[in-house]
Amino acid sequence: MTTLAATAPLDLRADFPAIPAGWAYLDTAATSQKPQPVIDAITRGYARDYATVHRGVYQRSADMTLAYEAARRRVARFIGGQEDEIVFVRGATEGINLVAHSWAMTHLRPGDRILLSALEHHSNIVPWQLAAQRTGAAIDVVPLTGDHRIDLDAMASMLTDRHRLVALAHVSNVLGSVLDAKRAAALAHGVGAKILIDGCQAVPRLPVNVADLDCDFYVFSGHKLYGPTGIGVLWARHDLLDAMPPWQGGGSMIDRVTFEQTTYAPPPGRFEAGTPHIVGVTGLHAAIDYVDAIGLDRIHAHESALVQQTRDALASLNSVRLLGPDDSAGIVSFVIQGVHPHDVATILDEGGVAIRAGHHCAQPLMDLLGVTATARASFGVYNGAADIDALVKGIERVTRIFG
Repeated sequence: MTTLAATAPLDLRADFPAIPAGWAYLDTAATSQKPQPVIDAITRGYARDYATVHRGVYQRSADMTLAYEAARRRVARFIGGQEDEIVFVRGATEGINLVAHSWAMTHLRPGDRILLSALEHHSNIVPWQLAAQRTGAAIDVVPLTGDHRIDLDAMASMLTDRHRLVALAHVSNVLGSVLDAKRAAALAHGVGAKILIDGCQAVPRLPVNVADLDCDFYVFSGHKLYGPTGIGVLWARHDLLDAMPPWQGGGSMIDRVTFEQTTYAPPPGRFEAGTPHIVGVTGLHAAIDYVDAIGLDRIHAHESALVQQTRDALASLNSVRLLGPDDSAGIVSFVIQGVHPHDVATILDEGGVAIRAGHHCAQPLMDLLGVTATARASFGVYNGAADIDALVKGIERVTRIFG
């Protein structure tokens, strides 16, 4: 990894071999590119160190088990949790589904209510719809403020003692708006509800401490944190995990199996059935080490500066409508009058600029904004002013082409 002085601007592009010179990768909110230390950790995991975990008594298996569990401790430190509160899952989507299946379907009753917000990703909507359909619960939706944040004042007025669960995004994947998660947790707990925070867009950009936030469940995906795909984390309070039944059966999650009765392992093993994504876990460890070495405060400051530069540049173009608050975290969504976002993205790609175009798995939010899709530029530690210049130049070309 490139060594940086504490006050130097981030200049880490050389750490990312998949980003060639002249390519502006502005789709980090979808998935981050991987730094060389993560690639090296994955390569070592398969080429030199590979063995199964929690099963073999031979030395390499024991060593890999130690590395796997060391990664669990590393994740816990990274987000301020405890080792026995970290469940490895395929990604945030699976983490949310785990909670919806194991906690919600055993705690919700007809007449209970779930509270979501208008900006949630489909992965933080559909699992709760399934749980509500199966339990007789109902879903309420918190509106947004005028600058596209979750309206916590409205949330306070909507909550009742019938609400059992609140599930909100820490950072919107479309708007970049940042939730005051600590206040949201206090509001939820004030009526006796549990709260789940979707941290997919927050963990790569902001310091997160689940103990300080006082939430009950927190989920994130490794591939958005400069780590591998196919690995994610569910953090939950240990007392909640301990009371939750398993949601998948198989190897590793058992204590004792007979045909008459099976007893289950304590958490987190109870929720990790089957052979895990071993190298994904060790790759996630390397990604967290990489991010921590830079410092999340520095990353946030770097991305905030890029967001401000981008918004200032795009605001000068009359045909561009900016979405989200001015202080959005690492994400700028916009629409160009008379041009479909897919056309915007296609023309930008011709100029070596990669952005996301579509509904971003947030169709209810698109309906609220009165659009079918948006164009979205999102930043990572490898981006700089040249990427913004390329983006603006490409958008100017779009406006010329479409008149």
